[in-house]
Amino acid sequence: MKSVSPQRTDELVSYRRFIHKHPELKYEEKGTAGFVAKHLQSLGYTFQSGIAKTGIACLVDSGKPGKTLLVRADMDALPIFEENKVEYASIHEGVMHACGHDAHTSVLMGLASDLKENPTSFIPKGRVLLVFQPAEEGGQGADKMIEEGILEKYDVDAALALHVWNHIPVGKIGVVDGPMMAAVDEFTVTVRGISGHGAMPQHTVDPILVGSHIVTALQSIVSRNTDPLDSCVITVGAFHSGQAFNVIPETAELKGTIRTFTKEMFDRAPQLFRKVVENTAAAFGASVDIRYERTNAPTINHPSVSSIVRQAANHILGPGHVTEEGAKTMGGEDFSAFLMRVPGCYFFVGSQNESKGLIHPHHSSKFDFDESALPIGLSVLREAIRLYLESN
Repeated sequence: MKSVSPQRTDELVSYRRFIHKHPELKYEEKGTAGFVAKHLQSLGYTFQSGIAKTGIACLVDSGKPGKTLLVRADMDALPIFEENKVEYASIHEGVMHACGHDAHTSVLMGLASDLKENPTSFIPKGRVLLVFQPAEEGGQGADKMIEEGILEKYDVDAALALHVWNHIPVGKIGVVDGPMMAAVDEFTVTVRGISGHGAMPQHTVDPILVGSHIVTALQSIVSRNTDPLDSCVITVGAFHSGQAFNVIPETAELKGTIRTFTKEMFDRAPQLFRKVVENTAAAFGASVDIRYERTNAPTINHPSVSSIVRQAANHILGPGHVTEEGAKTMGGEDFSAFLMRVPGCYFFVGSQNESKGLIHPHHSSKFDFDESALPIGLSVLREAIRLYLESN
């Protein structure tokens, strides 16, 4: 592997452990943003801060005409109590970097150092926009930064981001063309019936019965309205109604999520959902109130850019280290907002190490990863940037 220097590797680990120890929730990343800003200032960069509350954008210009490539890292943590017994464990009770955003921020900080020390080696022409983003975990931080105009202000042509991934062994890179992560939609359905005595159901409209039929009917969207070669998941994760054993209640509430993988199914899902829910309820004489919210679109890689990432990984790690196995997931990612507007690639950096017990999944209270993924991620990212700018 064409690795980063031992000094840079030590720096990456140091950054990561500091950020891991001081996690902050979405839109509260003031300390993390301050840590990043201090680092950028020490390197002599000028940058824009306070984007979408805590976000930072730092433009690195080669001085030669070319494309502008946005490279993003997310900064927020999760509301999880950490169970790891390590010296860098969270000191903020109930808040934890349980997904790897501490790694992503650290890699981008290391990239900032490399671009300053060796600008001509890594930016042959054009510009690199380093974006430290808040609120990926359900806060739509990417959308907020876009709404505040960073794509237009910096004339962004393409976008890259990486994610450490405990479903792939350390030393491998996960890359796919096209859809890689799913859209995340959230719904709440309130079924309104007619309450009454449990012994006299003929005088009622039972919202529990109606809700149960809705839960079953929704699966017809997956089995009969989705291309079998596509992917769609509909999960009702909460169903609440009633309090007494002998009373048919007036209302029932269902909450859940819809995950879609392609733009076509993403566009169709809300209409299909409403049609099934409303018509099922109407068949039983009930009515419904629907709240349907879109968290993020599907994360869809552009083949021309994902090809560059594969090439970069092969240059750095050698043949046989790029995989698609474990690199597709119905989990969601708000980097999709960038990819809906400019071509780009989101890729996974393997971080699982069974021999060290680093096998726990993302969002687990025991999540941790092999830190040797940090220099690997930086090396591949660096090379992908060079290849993209050199060829565009």
